[in-house]
Amino acid sequence: MRFRPGARLDPSQVQDVRGSGGGFGMPGMAMGGGGLGVVGILIYLAIALLGGGNGGALGPLNGSTVGQQPPGQVLGQECATGADANTKEDCRIVGDVNSVQAYWRSVVRGYTISKTVFFTGSTSTGCGEASTDVGPFYCPVDKKVYIDLGFFDELRTKFGGSDGPLAQAYVLAHEYGHHIQDLLGILDKPHTGTASIPIELQADCFAGVWMNHAQSTGYIVGITQRDLKDALSAAASVGDDRIQKETQGQVDKETWTHGSSAQREHWLTVGFRTGDARQCDTSKT
Repeated sequence: MRFRPGARLDPSQVQDVRGSGGGFGMPGMAMGGGGLGVVGILIYLAIALLGGGNGGALGPLNGSTVGQQPPGQVLGQECATGADANTKEDCRIVGDVNSVQAYWRSVVRGYTISKTVFFTGSTSTGCGEASTDVGPFYCPVDKKVYIDLGFFDELRTKFGGSDGPLAQAYVLAHEYGHHIQDLLGILDKPHTGTASIPIELQADCFAGVWMNHAQSTGYIVGITQRDLKDALSAAASVGDDRIQKETQGQVDKETWTHGSSAQREHWLTVGFRTGDARQCDTSKT
């Protein structure tokens, strides 16, 4: 997957708080549930794309550590064009966010920009304090996507999935799928436990819909079959059955929150093949 070299990136859609510290102490912080992390009692659905894990702090990116410059200053200086996205991981994620939002803004009436927050270790959110252990997530209270980019290493080393460019973009696109659900009122009612599975699978389907239209947004070119394979690998690697088998040695379907590997692959494929969000009705799953 490549970016158009002349595409103009918009770093303002990403809030970089890496290296700014963070901490806990807010009442209501809760972790648990079959190896999947949940951020606080204010988040009423399984917001973590994959959750769980003992994610470490973000390591060096692009030859420098985030602590060398004040938080939030690097992206605006370094991520200006698609050419930057083709050479720097941070900028590629900015480009992913720009492309995903460009697509949904073109099809969802009244679409509002949702910022992605890069953090390390822990951070404060509208949904409470969150740590790297939670994995990437969307907070419907402040309407932001949160991610420690070190998660991409875990996607490969811990979950056994691909961390290729489209696999990483899928992670972000899934979380923006939750933003779409929020805007459409799908998240208005609480969804907990297994009742959250259709919500999560629909977010996978929405991610596939964006993948179908990614090149038309003006940012991305050259999506290959290998890229698609990487994205499907990432989706399958975080199915509840696979995570439970690897972390607990057994599978308990009654505690699932996101769906099986096969289900996640299926709905990502449905979205990609049809390119139509109306085909993402997972309510009977």
